[in-house]
Amino acid sequence: MNYFRFLLIFSILFCTCFSYAQDGKKINYTSDRQVKNEERYPGAIILSKVENQVHFTHQGIEVWCDNAVFYNQDNFFKAFGNVRMQQGDTVSMASSYAEYNGTTQFAFASGQVVMQRPQTTLKTDSLFFDRVKQQAYYRSGGQVTDTASVLTSLVGRYYMEQDKYSFLSDVVLTNPEYVINSEQLDFYSDTGHAYLYGPTTIESETSTVYCERGFYDTRGDTGYFVKNSQIDYKNRQVEGDSLYFDRNRNFASATNNIIITDTRNQSVVKGHYAEVFRERDSVIITKRPVAATLQDKDSVFIHSDTLMITGVPEERVIRGFYDVRIFKTDMSGKSDSIYVDQRTGLTKLINITSGPVTSVTKRRNPVIWSGESQMTGDTIHLKSNPDTEQLDSLMVFDNAFLVQKDTVEGYNQVKGMELVGLFRENDIYQVDINKNTETLNYMRNEQQELIGINRTVSSSIRILFSEQDIDEIYYFDDPEGGLYPEEEFPINQRLLIGFNWRGEERLTTKEDLFEGKPVPQLVRIQGIPLPEEQEEFFDEREDDDLLLNENSRLQPEDLQNSRNLPRREQEEIQPVNQLKNTSSEDENEQI
Repeated sequence: MNYFRFLLIFSILFCTCFSYAQDGKKINYTSDRQVKNEERYPGAIILSKVENQVHFTHQGIEVWCDNAVFYNQDNFFKAFGNVRMQQGDTVSMASSYAEYNGTTQFAFASGQVVMQRPQTTLKTDSLFFDRVKQQAYYRSGGQVTDTASVLTSLVGRYYMEQDKYSFLSDVVLTNPEYVINSEQLDFYSDTGHAYLYGPTTIESETSTVYCERGFYDTRGDTGYFVKNSQIDYKNRQVEGDSLYFDRNRNFASATNNIIITDTRNQSVVKGHYAEVFRERDSVIITKRPVAATLQDKDSVFIHSDTLMITGVPEERVIRGFYDVRIFKTDMSGKSDSIYVDQRTGLTKLINITSGPVTSVTKRRNPVIWSGESQMTGDTIHLKSNPDTEQLDSLMVFDNAFLVQKDTVEGYNQVKGMELVGLFRENDIYQVDINKNTETLNYMRNEQQELIGINRTVSSSIRILFSEQDIDEIYYFDDPEGGLYPEEEFPINQRLLIGFNWRGEERLTTKEDLFEGKPVPQLVRIQGIPLPEEQEEFFDEREDDDLLLNENSRLQPEDLQNSRNLPRREQEEIQPVNQLKNTSSEDENEQI
């Protein structure tokens, strides 16, 4: 008996709770006027505004409208005229028409739809809203206005819990300072952060950024780009495995495998880290940097620990610091630092070593190799013709020393305080050495037999070259010395004071620019993750739990995800209410 009583009580309680649960899911409403039109709307109540709008409530959502058709049995309504929808205090929506399925909590709005969030406003012609997923979706074009930018796209999806928009197809973000065009853009309203996927450009008056995966802070105006990225300024292009961009500071940096192209001066700089200051028109490159400049149809390569390029295109200056190396097919050199003025064609090789001169610091003096000749001194200047781009002259200041290997043995040597070399078609043909000059050279006949060793001191000397070899020597102002037989010239006197042959350092190929230097360890690039795989917006939760109600204006074919539509159909798709024979305004008039 007690058992049956228990079952009875349990059944009553279960039915009561189930009834209560069912009632909790029902849509509630208030309306000034209620009528029925069974012929046109069988099983529905027609609700209308007199003084107050029709008001619906359902599980945290409120809807106001001028007129409505409510299917109580189906828990479904269609709203017309000045429709407003409110979910909590964070989401509000206005439209000309809306419908809502209380069973599936699926809503649709059309006709000048405006959805507002604290940070953004979305405008579109047709909007789908799934309250279970807390997502809104449009596929016929939409516009989102942020505090700093306006975004438009053909397809858009809003994730309310993440406060995130995912824009697809013809995405354009317009800011007073720049315009972003992208294939896909994920935008977070609370931060203004945008993640860029697929071919993307960021264009402004001063620069154009291209990337295929990147990040941009639309409020802070900084960006980070990691795939096929480059920044184009008016006369300079920056590429690298990763790029950082700061619009406020007119600053950009590049990391790993960077290439900076000067489109005005036909020069390219490579390395693994660079900083670009657009306002100051300067670039600093480190980590195995090398600059290549076209000169007379031949490239001049400059490498150093650090390269710095400054100045407007017409007055570019290249500076290199520490362990400078130069290579050209017919000339090479080394120095502590280098200064290249591309406007005047002047190149300075400078010794910046301070302190007393030692055997070590001597090796750091600038050196130039041209053919078989080696020239050293405290400072070396090379002068090119800016118009013809050919080498005109060479000047060595203080402790000038010219060395050339003899064809058989020993070294031909000339030293003095200053040296001036003249070039013709990039080949040296004359050298003048002034102040306290000394020469020591091996004199040979046409059969290359040694005649004797000449050692002479004079105030100045002129040397003429033929095919880059010493051909004639002229002495001026009371030269002293003479020609000595080889056996009478002591071996320990066959090198002038200050002699320092550095032929083993000579660069013979472009690869010698990095000879003896370790390959730099590249920085690990922090990537940008691929976009999350999106689940279908339209899906059927259960066989008997359809998103649509049979009285909906929508048809099953209207609920197609954008990825299921051909590209051409996506571009030509129209708002849903324009696909129907009856518009929302016509239906409203009939009510």
